[in-house]
Amino acid sequence: MQLEGKTIVLTGAGGGMGSLIAQALEAQGARLILADLNQARLAALAAELSDEHTCVAADLSNADGRGQLVTACEQIGGIDMLINAAGISDFALLEQQSAAKVELMTTVNLVVPMLLCQQLLPLLRRRPEAAIVNIGSTFGSIGHAGFATYCANKFGLRGFTEALRRELADTAISVFYIAPRATQTDMNSAAVVQLNEELGIAMDKPEVVVASLLKMLQKSSGGDFFLGWPEKLLVRLNGLLPGIVDGDLAKKLETIKRLAG
Repeated sequence: MQLEGKTIVLTGAGGGMGSLIAQALEAQGARLILADLNQARLAALAAELSDEHTCVAADLSNADGRGQLVTACEQIGGIDMLINAAGISDFALLEQQSAAKVELMTTVNLVVPMLLCQQLLPLLRRRPEAAIVNIGSTFGSIGHAGFATYCANKFGLRGFTEALRRELADTAISVFYIAPRATQTDMNSAAVVQLNEELGIAMDKPEVVVASLLKMLQKSSGGDFFLGWPEKLLVRLNGLLPGIVDGDLAKKLETIKRLAG
């Protein structure tokens, strides 16, 4: 898909990854509808971009907030693409995680993308070429101790994306799932950074993910895309021989529990 002249909805636009995606899409000539809960971050992003874009400061975890975004899309005359980039994480053992946190994460990471796809599909169907992009994670294919809720959310998002792609196979809407590995963004707590250092887990710069996202959109017509090596291999290995990954993570469990606590 050529991005020049396209109208693209981007959720989580004010975050570290989201703001870089917005800047990259603008550089490609796209018109943006930028959504974020944090009004200050959204305003800071808008100040860095041209004034042709639309900002929607709204809480997408509730119906009113999603309604604001849908209305903005309708008023602008329709959209060509939806990128679900908003997300939250929490490094904690399930027993130590509050019920409120589990519910919030599941709403933001899974329910909101599903409902936005549902509500915006009528607008996307009007275009001769359109796309949906759900940003997942390697943890959407590998259950990792200390991230049970986040993994459940991303596993769900991956399954939803796959099913939706098949559901829309007879339309002009391409459906993408991109799964970055650990990335250097403000989503990571100090404990997560320390965990990755102690376990020898590489963390990509967000610019690497954004470049991969642009390449995917420009050269593909949908599908699942996994970033990083050996993470790509581990995803396949976990699908075929999960016992090997069980054993590897069991050796790291003491470190995970120490830092998650």
